[in-house]
Amino acid sequence: ANEGGLEGRNRFLKNIMGLWILQEVQRQFAEQGAVCDFSTMDAEAAAAPPFRSIIVPNDPAFFEPGDMVGKIQAQCRRTHQPVPEMVGEVTRCVQESLALTYRATLQHLERLSGFQFKSVHVIGGGARSRVLNLMTASALGRPVYAGPFEAAAVGNLCAQFIAAGELSGLDEARQVVARSFEIAEILPQPDPRWDAAFERFETIRTVR
Repeated sequence: ANEGGLEGRNRFLKNIMGLWILQEVQRQFAEQGAVCDFSTMDAEAAAAPPFRSIIVPNDPAFFEPGDMVGKIQAQCRRTHQPVPEMVGEVTRCVQESLALTYRATLQHLERLSGFQFKSVHVIGGGARSRVLNLMTASALGRPVYAGPFEAAAVGNLCAQFIAAGELSGLDEARQVVARSFEIAEILPQPDPRWDAAFERFETIRTVR
């Protein structure tokens, strides 16, 4: 899609699944008394076996709330993969699958635009998960810059400052944001298993 932006700019974008699945998984596990916060989920995911099960986050089955863990398990069964059961297994499955989705989407955008992007910026709530951001950097083979967390509110404020004459324009607003918030740099950890996982992901996406 093409979306109008500040100062007459155009934003070329592709809407994809974000943290909705993880939020639903967190809510379901919390209701079951298994876990109640994302930091615990991150820690357990980091300790879980890697590249065990992969889902397609943009599958319409995941768009609606309710029994998200069951939906993840059902897709794994249909695609003849190990079924994640524990908190860490389910969380890692979702996080790795999101990272692979980001890789597929970035490749698609690069083909359409003719540009190759040297890094990726993660803003909003997703910037809080270092585990997911490290997976994303490693899946893409490019640095990830995470933050600010409250990006929508910060952008709104910057637009108001520009309108009020407190900032000269978007370039100065970006400088102010860079000075005002900690932006974490996450470097990729080369691992050929990401390439193998991406091939699996593309196959599952085609035949699911």
